[in-house]
Amino acid sequence: MTVAIEIENLTYKFKNSETLALKNICAKIQKGCITGVMGADSAGKTTLLRSLIGLLSPKGGTVKTFNLNPYEQQEEINKILGYMPQKFGLYEDLSVEENLELYAQLKELPEENREQTFEKLYRFTNLDPFKKRLAGKLSGGMKQKLGLACALLGKPDLLVLDEPSVGVDPISRKELMLMVRELSSGDMTTIWSTAYMDEAQSFDFCIVLNGGEIIYNGVPSELGSDTETFENRVIELMGGYIEKESLIANDFELKETNVGCPVSAVGLEKKYGDFYAVKNNTFCIQKGEIFGLLGPNGAGKSTSFKMMCGLITPSAGKAEIMGVDIVKNPSKARSFIGYMAQKFSLYGNLDVLGNLDFFASIYGLSGKRKEKEIKKVIEAFELEPFLKQDTKELPLGFKQRLALACAIMHKPPVLFLDEPTSGVDPIARKEFWSHIKGLSKKGVTTMVTTHFMDEARYCDRISLFYNGETIAIGTVEELIKSAQVNTMEEAFCVLIERSKMNE
Repeated sequence: MTVAIEIENLTYKFKNSETLALKNICAKIQKGCITGVMGADSAGKTTLLRSLIGLLSPKGGTVKTFNLNPYEQQEEINKILGYMPQKFGLYEDLSVEENLELYAQLKELPEENREQTFEKLYRFTNLDPFKKRLAGKLSGGMKQKLGLACALLGKPDLLVLDEPSVGVDPISRKELMLMVRELSSGDMTTIWSTAYMDEAQSFDFCIVLNGGEIIYNGVPSELGSDTETFENRVIELMGGYIEKESLIANDFELKETNVGCPVSAVGLEKKYGDFYAVKNNTFCIQKGEIFGLLGPNGAGKSTSFKMMCGLITPSAGKAEIMGVDIVKNPSKARSFIGYMAQKFSLYGNLDVLGNLDFFASIYGLSGKRKEKEIKKVIEAFELEPFLKQDTKELPLGFKQRLALACAIMHKPPVLFLDEPTSGVDPIARKEFWSHIKGLSKKGVTTMVTTHFMDEARYCDRISLFYNGETIAIGTVEELIKSAQVNTMEEAFCVLIERSKMNE
């Protein structure tokens, strides 16, 4: 095979950091193939991708990208590059159509070719009905599809995708992969970083990073022929994971209450004009139950969360937290809640300790108790090395740890976790669920959304959401049986497609 990118002893160190982000990386990336990049949070995935395209200049070593020096020949690299950053990089105040037009101009796509190219991209992304919609108003999955469409304009020789499927549902993830496979020619080279094991297993090659070093570089199938075996092997390469008790849960004590149903909704609806974001949502979550809310992007999951937390006023229906009506007495109802938002909601310009101190205060903690609770979460979530670092500079996994820490310091009886493990590596996900399961045993009631179908098995019950409505509810086993399939991911796809057919 022809080598597209050759890396020799690549080393990178961030300013004010005591450790190397990349340590003498050596690798060859093959032309015309999809190469996955995996690894733990802060392993160096994004740093490596940015180094290959000239966005970061190394402290040592060399990179040849299509026989170009990416640090000295940036303009030439840009002509052959399609790049999708980890953070949504398009213009949210422009429409879908306007974003495509802008990127077509930037990539100097001939005007006579644009209409045909746009139509092909609309067809593959299913964005045609939304081309007049502002990018900022799209669901998470639609944003990722638009970002990928813009990166693919002009059929680049090199496509670099930094976790393009973070927060994207299983159906949309498969569609993203299909887009890359079908819209790329046999000559296009793709580098795709991911936290999803099923994605990584489907690539032609994969590179696994840990602590800034390559610990595996080869064909995914050599690590395992099925997803579970593959994930276990990757975890083993990353140092392994030992199940242990949650330090947070061990010290978590709830006040006894007589509330039979800590979280409930009856006929809950949210309507915008003639459009129902959520319609007739009814459920009762028992004390200590982990209740999963699953569904495609744009199904109404986050809207339901925000209504239950008092952040959005329902158009109709009733929601109660610990027996308190969230509309009639929002302050009291919210005092029972620990909320972790889908979009990172802490203060990026504050350091980690500043965020912990601030959120402890607004949740009513003070004095010795505040100091005690902050110390506990620092230890439990291993945040000590990052206390003086601006939160916006944290690796994604540590941002998620900090967000969960801030949500539970005041020991709430109810947790709302909106995609708490999105984009987090396999070991960190297991640690997250160790805390959530431990808190459940202590009586904490949890409502959680996730796009990782393997996480569904941790939930006591699941509500499958589509077009703002519950289309199925039950245990994992009950939903799999209803769909007449073997896995939760298959059940998800089958039940959604069945609902579409009944529309």
